[in-house]
Amino acid sequence: MRALILAAIVAAAPLAAPAFAEKGDREKEIVVGADRLLADQASRTSTFEGSVVVTQGTMRMTAAKVVVKEDPQRHKYYVATGSPVTFKQKRDNADEYVEGFAERAEFDDKTDVLKLYNRARVKRNDDELKGEFITYDMRREVAEVTGAPGKAATPEGRVKMILTPPKKEPDAQKDKAPAKPAGIELKTDPGKQ
Repeated sequence: MRALILAAIVAAAPLAAPAFAEKGDREKEIVVGADRLLADQASRTSTFEGSVVVTQGTMRMTAAKVVVKEDPQRHKYYVATGSPVTFKQKRDNADEYVEGFAERAEFDDKTDVLKLYNRARVKRNDDELKGEFITYDMRREVAEVTGAPGKAATPEGRVKMILTPPKKEPDAQKDKAPAKPAGIELKTDPGKQ
């Protein structure tokens, strides 16, 4: 599950220069809370259901259901579903968080590909990336966002990216009192007093 969240955070990278997750989080324990766990050893599948909350350091993910399937080589495939699946994690060396939302999130730790399905959205501060499908290949560092097939004529079927320009620092000249207009300065003649 940690890999699913870290991949989702990295998917926000197109919003700005490096949007990497808090490095210290990788060293912390993963805590999963759910109403129910079914661990099937024969199929190498663990299913967490009911108000699933996954935390690791500053990372927090919520979902209605998370299924983790492991292959014989111990690679894991994660599928989180919910209404919506949410994640939030602090960025490394920055006082800001990356948040994401989708109806379904999938991550394959063998290929390092993250997929966010249905009303997918990744947000950092006021910057936001929306689409029906967001995929991020972590190895190639390639993100692709697509709208809903066949809905290109509607706002819901379009990809949308919102980038907020950085705030400008106040100009030092604007903060100073206005200068007095240049005029003629009158002086008394010292010899006529």
